[in-house]
Amino acid sequence: MRVAILVVASVLSLCGSASAQGWEEYINKEDGFRVDFPSTPTITQTTFKSEYGADLPARVYTVTRGPERYSITVADYSQSPRLLDELVKKRCPEGFKDERACGFNNAGRGYWKEDIGGALLWATYAFVQRDAKVTHMAWAWQDLVEGHELQLTNNADQSRTFAFVTMHQNKLYIVEGTVPKAYPPPGLFQQSLGFVDQDGRGVRYQSVYSNMHAMYPNDFPGQPARTGQGGGRGGGAAPAPAQPQGAGR
Repeated sequence: MRVAILVVASVLSLCGSASAQGWEEYINKEDGFRVDFPSTPTITQTTFKSEYGADLPARVYTVTRGPERYSITVADYSQSPRLLDELVKKRCPEGFKDERACGFNNAGRGYWKEDIGGALLWATYAFVQRDAKVTHMAWAWQDLVEGHELQLTNNADQSRTFAFVTMHQNKLYIVEGTVPKAYPPPGLFQQSLGFVDQDGRGVRYQSVYSNMHAMYPNDFPGQPARTGQGGGRGGGAAPAPAQPQGAGR
């Protein structure tokens, strides 16, 4: 009996190793993130429609492995003020004072402050609107950067999606892994997200980071300071502690 148990354990161990083969840390300095992918992702240039109508420049990093799909969408919200200002100029004649069309000082022209501040909810809302049952939704963080964690089960084929939506340095990150019914859930992919600086070194904060606090301290005080490299990932020596950079990085 013991021999049989050892054989079964060995087989399961080999299966687990085989399923993990090929997974490695992928670092992207341009978009400032790191994540574990099963292979090198395909990169697609696209646009992301913000809540207030800005067509933001975005990239989608995708790996498809059989019926499994893993992706990260990165949308550049630092362009929101400029793009929404351009929309205002098109839809508001000079001197036109309609508040909803043109925005106002506290919200920024075209409501760009609300556009950036609501980006997490906007991206999360898109998941909730799918033809799927939301089985888990919670506030969470990765690398001490706040975000929303979701799990969904597709109503048609019962496939499972694990997602994490977050924002760092005015960039929106949508991490999404989808696997067929009865497959191991893609939780490790969801939880492997981290952040890097322009040199590819890991970023870490002293407390939980909120994008609005760090990017707009005058309007949303209370941003945390960095402690240097975090998590032992990303390589390179730890930089000196520094405050996050402002908008327009």
